[in-house]
Amino acid sequence: MNLLLIEHLTKSFGDNLLFNDITLGIDKGEKIALIAKNGTGKSTLLNIIGNVDAADSGTITIRNGIKVAYLNQHPDFNPYSTISELIFSDDNEYSMAVKEYELCLESHQSNEKSNEDIERAITKIDSLSAWDYEHKIKEILSKFDIHNLQQKVNQLSGGQKKKIALAKALIDEADILIMDEPTNHLDIDMIEWLEDYLQRNNSTLLMVTHDRYFLNQVCDTIVELENQKLYKYKGNYEYYLEKKDERQMVEMAETEKSKNLFKNELEWMRRMPQARGTKSKARIDAFYEMKEKALVQSNKELSGFGVLAERLGSKIVEIHNVDFSYKERVILTDFSYVFKKGERIGIVGPNGCGKSTLLKLITNFISPDKGKIDIGQTVKIGYYAQDGLQLNESRRVIDIVKDHAEVIKLKNGSELSAAQFLVNFGFSYDLQWNYFESLSGGEKRRLYLLLTLCTNPNLLLLDEPTNDFDIQTMNLLEELLINFDGCVLIVSHDRYLLDKVTDHIFCFEQNGVVRDFYGSYTDYRFQLSEKQKSEKKNSEKPIKEEPKQASNRKQKRSYAEQKEYEQLEKDIVLLEAEHQEIISLLNGGKGDVTQFNNWSIRYKEIEVLIEDKTLRWMDLDEICN
Repeated sequence: MNLLLIEHLTKSFGDNLLFNDITLGIDKGEKIALIAKNGTGKSTLLNIIGNVDAADSGTITIRNGIKVAYLNQHPDFNPYSTISELIFSDDNEYSMAVKEYELCLESHQSNEKSNEDIERAITKIDSLSAWDYEHKIKEILSKFDIHNLQQKVNQLSGGQKKKIALAKALIDEADILIMDEPTNHLDIDMIEWLEDYLQRNNSTLLMVTHDRYFLNQVCDTIVELENQKLYKYKGNYEYYLEKKDERQMVEMAETEKSKNLFKNELEWMRRMPQARGTKSKARIDAFYEMKEKALVQSNKELSGFGVLAERLGSKIVEIHNVDFSYKERVILTDFSYVFKKGERIGIVGPNGCGKSTLLKLITNFISPDKGKIDIGQTVKIGYYAQDGLQLNESRRVIDIVKDHAEVIKLKNGSELSAAQFLVNFGFSYDLQWNYFESLSGGEKRRLYLLLTLCTNPNLLLLDEPTNDFDIQTMNLLEELLINFDGCVLIVSHDRYLLDKVTDHIFCFEQNGVVRDFYGSYTDYRFQLSEKQKSEKKNSEKPIKEEPKQASNRKQKRSYAEQKEYEQLEKDIVLLEAEHQEIISLLNGGKGDVTQFNNWSIRYKEIEVLIEDKTLRWMDLDEICN
């Protein structure tokens, strides 16, 4: 059943046709990822569906009673609004009840609200049975690190605004959720939480994202916008890659067939003008249709493409016992590392932990509080900063590149002109003459990457280079980094990129400690997950326990394990019963402020206990009885 239907939609900007006569139906529960190159109309299509922009022709039909929430790539908020005013929707009585309750709690702490105000707010939530909704809102706000609901928008960074917009879209509980690059400005922990949340959520989803792990886990349908047309693949990202390859092989075969027929028809069309008057009009029309098919350009991606890195000496970067703090926040503590030739290192950690700071220390934009950083004489740094590129808006793209390099040396010994190099990065010869100000956000960042590479550096420092990139550019970047002979240090939340490109990972942990993990990011997360599970199990173990041999896994539960297994089953049943009882109490409307706080605390404790005991029960259940 279609909740939303797009029919015969066409949109162009001047002579630039983005899509032509496209049709797409979105069914209930479907989770769709929209994929396309930067500048080909992904965000424009979402803006049209979200009623931010208008199509040239065509219709969009939404079923009656269906609520749509739209997360814009660049949220535009009233700068004087508070976070609370943005997040809680006026047309959602559950949301407004929770908003009043949260504001009462905040004001109560500063003695601005009385117990009677809080009790009235509690009574309102009771009457709506909205405690589950309140718990969901708290979970979302805490995951996005949103705490001060009275903070003004004009005090927020761009990344914080995106988190506020994302939280609002999730809290609104819309039937159709439309999201444009939802993972931008999120650290990996937040991305993985959002990934899990959307997998559990039953809402219908249409999103644009370049995060291939994310869309592979969340989406069950891939829609590609290519050559002004839509191609729909009913499956995840891996399925899409397989089927797209099959489609392109069929199209290539058809193109070759059309080329052969075109040659024969071209000779027929070139005959004397006198004969042309007797030609069949249908055959002439067929000729021009065949010509269009025969001249279709292949979109096959480059293989083995790489820029030349300048010769690198034995000394690259040596970091000796560096300390750095910022406004009493410790970023690095006694950090040392000596870079080796050919290394490709990923940097991961939560937002604000100091990943970008490490790159700025190496580039000497800032100085360490203690210790020193030595850079080798042959090192030529290419630094891609997260803040983007500040250029003269009125200059043409080709002129900007020529200012940096007229000719770019490639790894295979050949050379490319600035114009040819731009083509490899998706800038057609026509697009190269556009002014910088007319480029999309993704095109500007792609140009920035190109400028970072075109001077042939031998040490690349890349700070979140994947934001606003399309998947084709991501693949090109990976190809370049794999074939790059210099050193690479890359900050990224893109797990697919880290797994494919890096040799080891710098993991920022607490109190300025940086752990060097040799392996892929997936290996690191698996190890971290196993460590957390082990710590949970150890916290529940009895004080005295017989030592176990790790190498000889038991095939049968011991007497103690069998007793524990049976007790866990009973405990889980009792906890689930208590869980339901507390929900009834919260929704019952009886009790004072202290009781409601105690019930809320116990509610969360029970959820953790049920999860921990269930995990332990599953481990024991795998051992044969």
